[in-house]
Amino acid sequence: MGLLSSCFGIIGFTLGIPIGLLVGFFLFVYSETKHVKDPVVRPISELGPHALEELLPEIPLWVKTPEFERVYDDGGVTVLLILYVLQIDWLNKFLSDMWPYLDTAICKIIRSTAQPIFAEYIGKYQIKAIEFDKLSLGTLPPTICGMKVVETNEKELVMEQVIKWAGNPNIVLSLYVSSLKITVQLVDVQVFAAPRITLRPLVPTFPCFANIVVSLLEKPHVDFGMRVSGGDIMSIPGIYRFVQDTIKKQVANLYLWPRTLEIPILDESMVVMKKPVGILHVNVVRAQKLLKMDLLGTSDPYVKLSLTGDKLPAKKTTVKRKNLNPVWNEKFKIVVKDPQSQVLQLQVYDWDKVGAHDKLGMQLVPLKVLKPYENKEFTLDLLKDTNLNETPNKKPRGKIVVDLTFVPFKEDSSKFGGPSEGYSRKESGIDVVSDDEVQEGAGLLSIVIIEAEEVEGEHHNNPFAVLTFRGEKKRTKMMKKTRHPRWNEEFQFMLEEPPQHEKIHIEVLSRRKNLSFLSKQERLGHVEINLRDVVHNARINDKYNLINSKNGVMHVEIRWKVV
Repeated sequence: MGLLSSCFGIIGFTLGIPIGLLVGFFLFVYSETKHVKDPVVRPISELGPHALEELLPEIPLWVKTPEFERVYDDGGVTVLLILYVLQIDWLNKFLSDMWPYLDTAICKIIRSTAQPIFAEYIGKYQIKAIEFDKLSLGTLPPTICGMKVVETNEKELVMEQVIKWAGNPNIVLSLYVSSLKITVQLVDVQVFAAPRITLRPLVPTFPCFANIVVSLLEKPHVDFGMRVSGGDIMSIPGIYRFVQDTIKKQVANLYLWPRTLEIPILDESMVVMKKPVGILHVNVVRAQKLLKMDLLGTSDPYVKLSLTGDKLPAKKTTVKRKNLNPVWNEKFKIVVKDPQSQVLQLQVYDWDKVGAHDKLGMQLVPLKVLKPYENKEFTLDLLKDTNLNETPNKKPRGKIVVDLTFVPFKEDSSKFGGPSEGYSRKESGIDVVSDDEVQEGAGLLSIVIIEAEEVEGEHHNNPFAVLTFRGEKKRTKMMKKTRHPRWNEEFQFMLEEPPQHEKIHIEVLSRRKNLSFLSKQERLGHVEINLRDVVHNARINDKYNLINSKNGVMHVEIRWKVV
């Protein structure tokens, strides 16, 4: 019976295979295919941030790093590699020597940061206490495997590193739940990360940068073991992958570029470079009962106006001949950078044809007494100087009457309570606008001539730049014997309407330092910049190739602010 069943089994297996293949072939060839639905196509703009992260988990390298290292000949590559390795070795040696001290400092920060977080869980889920039994990052420091410095047009220093850390930390966390003590130990930590560290803005105050901005160029790889009460929970199927994905997702949501972590280093008040925030409208109305400084019992008065902390030249009224009660009604606009600390200085002089002009008196008006958009008239007694202890029985020097109004720029108006009626501007809600959406009205055009590169004259290299706008020329200082002058000088123009159809002309010239009136100037190159993009974008910061120059480049920053 067993022999018979074996024979039937062999026969069935032998006949079943070809019959099955034959039936399957006919079904595959002659069966009708089902209708396949077309895929749903949606524009990327309709997808949310989470869907985009699933489709594009890593931002492309050409977006994160728009410039790449160049490759030279074999000899040059060898030299660069040697220098590069020496530099990285020096940094790793420095990090190795500093690691015991960094370990202690970092652990103190971890304890102080974790303490309020632990305190939130005390009393919940029957948790009585959470504390570190042991906290040390071990004896093995991280290793810097590579570093790159990225050049930008901004006042910042950008460094990109590749860091690996295979550490031996000793971190034990104890949780007291009811009457039980649960210990969680972290072991065998391995981290691979590519951070971007930016020092910005660069300022002339030690340590020469105001903030440290940190972000990750790609999701970090973190591997570690975790023991709970002596058992390795990472060996449980599915736990390891879940923890890895969770860590990557949480870290990416916090620090993956373009998200950043900003660490302030200097207080804002210590940063010297302050940007304009508004315009002070000054109307010098009149003066009364001024001192008699001339032999005929009269004076020729005029007024000088300036703001403290401003390096721009003082503004002047016209001279009123032989008048002790002059009426000017002359209006001026002065750029304000800090209305809380700046003071308007009013100085009245007697004009003399020969010799120094005699001072008739002065007065100060702190800008903090002005409310934004509110016109205020001041009638001020003129003083000899700013000495507050001046005796009141001194000879009176007369009075001066001025009207003052502080108008913040549109983008800074929220800091001062918003615009009032008559000065309001319609918000576009977007950064780049069309010609029809350009906001009309007065504003400040600020041009910063930062530097030039590879400018070279035939006989001398003492470059200076000449800026021409609407027929008005302004000039930077001369830099002696250099092909890479760095001026970093700012020029401002108060305009009644946006200059969207105008251009500025910047020319680099050179002449001899000595006997300059006898030597001929050399033209090292020029550039014309259309202001349309500045009006539409509010700011541009770019480098331009100089015309009529072999390799010359000009770096210029231009800003437009509407009041």
